Amino acid sequence: MSDGFRSKLRAGDFVITAEISPPLSSDPEDLLEKAMPLGRLANAVNITDGASARVHMSALAAAAILVREGIEPVLQLTCRDRNRIALQSDLLGAAALGIRNLLILTGDDPSAGDQPEAKPVFDLDSRKLIETAVGIRDRHELPSGHRVAGGADFFIGVADTPLDPAPSWTPVSLRNKIAAGAQFAQTQFCMDGAITRRYMNRLAEEGITERLFVLIGDCPAAFGADGIMDARASARLDHP
Repeated sequence: MSDGFRSKLRAGDFVITAEISPPLSSDPEDLLEKAMPLGRLANAVNITDGASARVHMSALAAAAILVREGIEPVLQLTCRDRNRIALQSDLLGAAALGIRNLLILTGDDPSAGDQPEAKPVFDLDSRKLIETAVGIRDRHELPSGHRVAGGADFFIGVADTPLDPAPSWTPVSLRNKIAAGAQFAQTQFCMDGAITRRYMNRLAEEGITERLFVLIGDCPAAFGADGIMDARASARLDHP
């Protein structure tokens, strides 16, 4: 599987990702109907993990299907639904399936979804899950110290929210995630170019952009035979 997404970021190229939620379906063709058009346009396609606290096809399974079809996925992993044992197992499974790009998230609370009685787990927070992925990749071990066989060439991402920074604001959350091992960040949508520029300028002043690739979320509307399809697009700003 190509690692064009990572390579292009490291080369300083303009990079676009798109985001889809897997369908409420067990038919791979339903997933590919959504993903294939984006795979021809984007450098990588994000696969959400139970977005909005609702059931979809497994993100891990969906990402594996994209790998099989030659589309580079960014697998989103949330801390909401699984304890550390299940999350560690999914990390090993992702590596075994050739999935390299991870976006590690806390996840929406189940109360926001259509089954609010579901019990949240949150055994790990996003920083601890980043550290776990780094340990598997770099030291070939679990937090328990047990050795892990095989390789796991993870490229680890996190989320952030662009804001209009106050004079006293500092990017504490991103600093902590970088310290844990984050290599890139994808932001929530920001449709205000002036705010985006001020946010990126502050990150640059704080040294964040020297240590982390930052992709800004935008929300274009793509028109097709079936109407409007919203696709998340993110582009790296080399010159904020």
